[in-house]
Amino acid sequence: MARRHKIALIGAGNIGGELAAVAARHELGDIVLFDIPEKEKLAKGKALDLEQEGAASGWDASIVGSASWDDCAGADVVIVTAGVPRKPGMSRDDLLGINLKIIRNVADQVRAKCPNAFVIVISNPLDAMVYELRKVTGFPRERVVGMAGVLDSARFQLFLARELGASVKDVRAMVLGGHGDTMVPVTSYCTVNGVPVRQLIPAEKLNAIVERTRKGGGEIVELMGTSAYYAPAAAAIMMAEAYLHDDKRLLPAAAYLEGEYGFSDLYLGVPVIIGGRGLERVVVIELDANERAALEKSAAHVRETLDAARRL
Repeated sequence: MARRHKIALIGAGNIGGELAAVAARHELGDIVLFDIPEKEKLAKGKALDLEQEGAASGWDASIVGSASWDDCAGADVVIVTAGVPRKPGMSRDDLLGINLKIIRNVADQVRAKCPNAFVIVISNPLDAMVYELRKVTGFPRERVVGMAGVLDSARFQLFLARELGASVKDVRAMVLGGHGDTMVPVTSYCTVNGVPVRQLIPAEKLNAIVERTRKGGGEIVELMGTSAYYAPAAAAIMMAEAYLHDDKRLLPAAAYLEGEYGFSDLYLGVPVIIGGRGLERVVVIELDANERAALEKSAAHVRETLDAARRL
């Protein structure tokens, strides 16, 4: 008999709850919504609420709230949101010292309880957190990725569509680099149903949209007082679904580089193929001089964050 997939969501906060909701509505498998003992009731309450939604809406998924890592054992996919969210005026880098300790503990448990899982890290500062988790678990790069590019590209896609008065369904956007203010929206690869956006939007307006995309996370924080969660959850589930269904999706993700784009020993947002073997391939695309310079600047910022992490 076919085995149901198991998805462990580490952190039952805003993103964790929305991850559980989207995964359940897509009926991806059985879900464990995990958090620390102090938040176990919250995890259990969200799980029960979601199961009751399933009964009302007609989808079927087992959702368990827990503070025991034993309940996560054997998960096929682990999505990590654990950590302190950003507050107004706080940069992703400000989170480093706090969340680094959390991610190390999570990595120890994932290595012990979920040794064969495909791991998607959302916790910020993303590029440092996913690097640390892979280092502690010792997992191959194929099984540890960071969720950033799908989210950032979705924001870029929306802003372009709204500027053009076009359907968001027809816009294709690509954002590379680190997950932060140095990210690289690659306008040369952005199209509207095949038509390059550079032919549709004046350079000055396009540059303003690029800048808004870079500040997209901070814009949400200023408005809500905390980090985004609807769009990040949808982006992470897109990646998990590509793995569980062996979809071979070409998606921008934070991947561990081993010489691609001229970088090694760091996680950076690049196009990848995600399928049943996890990160199946890093796709190297041609960049113009400005895009290449921006990617190098972004990589340098990521290295600075990694250097800071090593000192902690």
